[in-house]
Amino acid sequence: MKGIIFTEFLELVEDKFGLEMVDTIISENELESGGAYTAVGTYNHSEIVKLVVSLSKHSDIPVEALLIVYGEYLFGTFVKSYGHFIEAAPDSFTFLKSVESYIHVEVQKLYTDAELPSFDTKESGDNVMEMIYKSERKLSAVAEGLIIGCLKHYGEEGTVVRELIKDDGSEVKITITKN
Repeated sequence: MKGIIFTEFLELVEDKFGLEMVDTIISENELESGGAYTAVGTYNHSEIVKLVVSLSKHSDIPVEALLIVYGEYLFGTFVKSYGHFIEAAPDSFTFLKSVESYIHVEVQKLYTDAELPSFDTKESGDNVMEMIYKSERKLSAVAEGLIIGCLKHYGEEGTVVRELIKDDGSEVKITITKN
């Protein structure tokens, strides 16, 4: 998993819970990296899971809720760092349709070792889109947060609903309905 996922998560933790919490969740876990991340490095995804579980334990916020908030926060980071990709789309659905066919292709060019989730999209009318999320990392809650952040970025309101396709969470249908 690319380091930007870790660096941005720890930045969110510092912003919302303080530097002491960052130190706590890093120090209480045995992390292969030692908790030292660079945005362009590659790290085992199990480390982010350990960090989120620790934060949940200390904050009394469920893991799923933390991952959704993190995904929304991460979209803001992507806007700052990769705004040219996002600003090329006039609305959220246009952008979301481009994730698999354009955004992920460009990411793979930059980071050949990146292991990205896949997204198949299908629009059902002007206001409904279904995305099929597939990833062995089972982080669809982060994808949900990213979608919420995307909707907010484009000034759109709507609902995002996740439904398991596979019980283990490796394949999930995400339905986005714009108001």
